[in-house]
Amino acid sequence: MAKTRRPVAEERYPATEPKAEQLEREPQISYPFQFRTPTLTSSTEVLHLVAGSLIVMAVGLSLYGSGLEWITMLFKQPLVMLGSAVVFTVIFVSHELAHKAAARWFGLWAEFRLNLIGVAFTLMTIASPLVKIISPGAVVISGAISQRMLGATALAGPSVSMLFTGLFLALHLYVPVSSLTSALLRAATLSAWIALQNLIPFGMLDGAKILRWSKAVWAVSFAVSAMLLAAAIWSLPDYQQP
Repeated sequence: MAKTRRPVAEERYPATEPKAEQLEREPQISYPFQFRTPTLTSSTEVLHLVAGSLIVMAVGLSLYGSGLEWITMLFKQPLVMLGSAVVFTVIFVSHELAHKAAARWFGLWAEFRLNLIGVAFTLMTIASPLVKIISPGAVVISGAISQRMLGATALAGPSVSMLFTGLFLALHLYVPVSSLTSALLRAATLSAWIALQNLIPFGMLDGAKILRWSKAVWAVSFAVSAMLLAAAIWSLPDYQQP
């Protein structure tokens, strides 16, 4: 999920515009610049990403059993669980880094930060057998940005998650029925759910920013993520073995 800082004042055309050819004739929303580091990342962002990855990893592994049954699976099938944990981490980090890459492409400052409320809700759903909230943090961006740039940056994360879902669903068709098949489908389910959850047009979620930019783009992306999630869930009952 990409998160923007509160606008400074009102919409205006900044004197210096990043990617001027894309900003021409578009009202701009000015956010305070915070270029705190000339490098691609910072130690703070790395720490927040590691912590967020561990949380999402636990949520992903909880798909292997209701309540806290998945913890026993760590001892029964350590290799499968370790592999799944790595895949879940890649899914989460790729989603957030896609937001960051898109923002930096537009000349903006962008770094991932944990959100205490998001962390709390995400942790609480680890023991939930049905509802999984996966939103421990967001990529915070700063700079002069148009509605189109904001929408495109928000779309980057769910797009990567949907690509992963399609990849996992395709791979499971060519893998002999085994614990790997089950792991691929659980990864597809988690990735699709991350995309669909973030595309809900509410509050600071990606869907709200995309909807303000383009209703058509939001409708298509939401429909695709919903179909991918349905396909992943529909396939799971045939491969429930851990």
